[in-house]
Amino acid sequence: MTYVIAQPCVDVKDKACIEECPVDCIYEGQRMLYIHPEECVDCGACEPVCPVEAIFYEDDTPAEWANYHQANVEFFVSLGSPGGASKLGLIEEDHPVVAQQPVQA
Repeated sequence: MTYVIAQPCVDVKDKACIEECPVDCIYEGQRMLYIHPEECVDCGACEPVCPVEAIFYEDDTPAEWANYHQANVEFFVSLGSPGGASKLGLIEEDHPVVAQQPVQA
């Protein structure tokens, strides 16, 4: 199991979760942050600091955002497991589920 970042993060990217993550598994896409499912240690430190309540334990993700679990997984298909987000910085792309969302003000 892992944590998932869902739709409320799109175009927000507050990054408080990045600061709390002890294993550096939250990566920054163009419009949203993503949790690497193989690097996450399920500590939950990220969830309470998210100001838009976009982070959910995998099994607790609301049905309306269930596709964000797959988006978080598939975002890393081409990246593999880099071993830490800080090594990469901003990744200039997003999963299609995110890229297709209208821009949020």
